[in-house]
Amino acid sequence: MAVSAFVSSCKRLIKLIQKPDREELWLSIKISLAGVGIIGLIGFIIKFISFWLQNIFY
Repeated sequence: MAVSAFVSSCKRLIKLIQKPDREELWLSIKISLAGVGIIGLIGFIIKFISFWLQNIFY
């Protein structure tokens, strides 16, 4: 890809993008926080089961 093609592609992209409105931004934040919470909960459950199994078998 030539530099001029890359620059024109970037210009086209900048013309298309727009700032998200407040509702879309809050939806993205909620989805991100839910994902982080779910991953943390899964990690906590795995750690809890691991701790529980170590106490049973040792």
